[in-house]
Amino acid sequence: MTYHATVSAQLEPGSPSRLGAHFDGGGTNFAVFSEHAEQVFLCLFSPDGMREEMRLPLPERTGAVWHGYLPGVQPGTLYGYRASGPYAPEAGHRFNRNKLLVDPYTREFHGAFTDHTATFGYQHASPEGDLSFDSRDSAPFVAKSVVSDPGLFPLDAQPLSKGWHDTLIYEGHVKGLTMRHPAVPEALRGTYDGLATPAMLDHLTKLGVTAVELLPVQAIKSEGALSGRGLVNYWGYNTVGFFAPEPRYFGPEGVRGFRAMVDRFHAAGIEVILDVVYNHSAEGDQLGPTLSFRGLDNASYYRLQDDAPRYYVNDTGCGNTLNVTHPFVTRLILDSLRFWVQAMGVDGFRFDLATTLCREADGFDRTGRFMTALRQDPVLAGVKMIAEPWDIGPGGYQLGGFPAKFAEWNDHYRDTVRKFWRGDAHGAQELGSALLGTAHVFDKRGRRVWSSINYAASHDGFTLGDTTRYEKRHNEANGEGNRDGHKANFSEKFGVEGPTEDPSIRAQRARRQRNMLATVFLSQGTPMLLAGDEGGHTQNGNNNAYCQDNETTWIDWASLDPEQIAFTAALSRVRRDNPILRQMDFLHGATRETDRRKDVEWRGFDGKPLNWGDADLATLCLHLRGNAESVTGKALSDEVFLAFNRTEGELDLLLPTTAQDLWVREIDTSKAAQTPTPIVGERISVPAQSVSAFVLKRGSAQ
Repeated sequence: MTYHATVSAQLEPGSPSRLGAHFDGGGTNFAVFSEHAEQVFLCLFSPDGMREEMRLPLPERTGAVWHGYLPGVQPGTLYGYRASGPYAPEAGHRFNRNKLLVDPYTREFHGAFTDHTATFGYQHASPEGDLSFDSRDSAPFVAKSVVSDPGLFPLDAQPLSKGWHDTLIYEGHVKGLTMRHPAVPEALRGTYDGLATPAMLDHLTKLGVTAVELLPVQAIKSEGALSGRGLVNYWGYNTVGFFAPEPRYFGPEGVRGFRAMVDRFHAAGIEVILDVVYNHSAEGDQLGPTLSFRGLDNASYYRLQDDAPRYYVNDTGCGNTLNVTHPFVTRLILDSLRFWVQAMGVDGFRFDLATTLCREADGFDRTGRFMTALRQDPVLAGVKMIAEPWDIGPGGYQLGGFPAKFAEWNDHYRDTVRKFWRGDAHGAQELGSALLGTAHVFDKRGRRVWSSINYAASHDGFTLGDTTRYEKRHNEANGEGNRDGHKANFSEKFGVEGPTEDPSIRAQRARRQRNMLATVFLSQGTPMLLAGDEGGHTQNGNNNAYCQDNETTWIDWASLDPEQIAFTAALSRVRRDNPILRQMDFLHGATRETDRRKDVEWRGFDGKPLNWGDADLATLCLHLRGNAESVTGKALSDEVFLAFNRTEGELDLLLPTTAQDLWVREIDTSKAAQTPTPIVGERISVPAQSVSAFVLKRGSAQ
């Protein structure tokens, strides 16, 4: 049944107040922003998306918003826009009414995007390049926007609002987590529905995970260059719709599956954080397709070069940069964030290339327009915010530069941990700072210790296991001549590049992974675990697997090391049970008023002060007492003592003197199985290449 028989062909004025397509029970109001268009047309399509059945000019313009109300238009109706105006690339305008444009506010897509030259606003083979004009209709090759049923997206979700100090983040990919999991029903693998099945929830709960951070799930379009190589954008950092869940992950419940997934995570006490890409779009540079923003108002949606507006500012390295300082682009992003919180139940966001979002005309500004608007929004006030604190633009590296509301991915921490355990000079000095939350970077403007997101591996780069298997990247499958990806991985292969059956090498690699995991979990700050690292997942040396939607990236659950999984769970338990390991305030060795003892002390294995001037320092001990402030509402009274031995020999450790108390070794990375062991006496042996964590049990020595 088609809808056009009951739809009026006469658009009424409608309202500009809500952007997007909104059904009110009798019809649908359409509103879209375009400051420079001369006319915007609403195009309605047949239910299969193959025929354009109506093309109606939106009758009203209020400011920069074009709008109209069409009686009879029901949920499920497929539509798009066309915009007419100047096609003048050298002036920054690229209007072409022959190109169908998706609604930036659509919550659902019908069909898929096809890499066809008709989607370009210019003649693809013309010697004039993007200065030429293409008059072909792109509609057959563009996904259609959908008028959504309001009942699909009720604005009634409530975030879990867990405290940062209790947070353990697990970064993963919807498809990669489930495609090879034997306990996930085959029909649900690779879907939102499958991600929150009992098997996955049980695994995450056993690890003590409190938040899953999902790689982009907003609607994605793969780059044409990847399609030409038979690849796809697997990671998803190429967004084409900021409100629509990516359809490739739909399961039996369709779009409802996303909210159902979040609800099941919440029932298990786990938050959902989304990796979001508001710095660029899937339309690429001046030679990219015209899919939405470019055709609606190129000069408003994108940052163009001042002296040559034909070209885009490319601070993102992805061809274009969204003009976040424009009021309507700011509004688009804030509306999108609120939608994911209120309608989808999301608990937080990790902002890809967040420096881009803070760049004003004079450079990076943490108090700029976008950040000011974001921090004033009451809906977003209670959700977690994480910044990826860099881009490739001028002054792009801004670690520690974000407002107090934000936590930040600390890549300096990642490199520090890898370099220390590899044996690099001055590694211990860098590690000392990392273990206490990288205070010299983050302890300013009222920020808290949790601001540092600590990790040894993330989706971008080697997995934790591969940092112990490879010294060189192996990205040949990406089709870029192995030139892509990080050059500096600070990894170690232990004598063999890649897999080996040598038991000695395998044991060394396993211990190194345990050492790095322990370092992350025992550091002040917020720990993040890359999915699969709890069991030694490998990507066969590919450190830039963004286009590998296959067994390279899909976690092979059957091959994960169960002993390492149990070890990771033990680390998580120790961190959870000892609030002193997850404090709110930075520790600087100050004397506590409560007992006149220092909140933190450094010392050597012999009990003497450390020689921080020794570039080859390979052993250090950290005595954590904590300040009087507590994360649990009472003064911290417990103590934790950490001993790091990077040498190749077993060392004798002198523990701090206690009276009626007893030290218990909770963690010993020289072995996978962890059994709490009471220490009798003041001396204990610490194995080579290991970490030991001791917890003081009050009154236990009696």
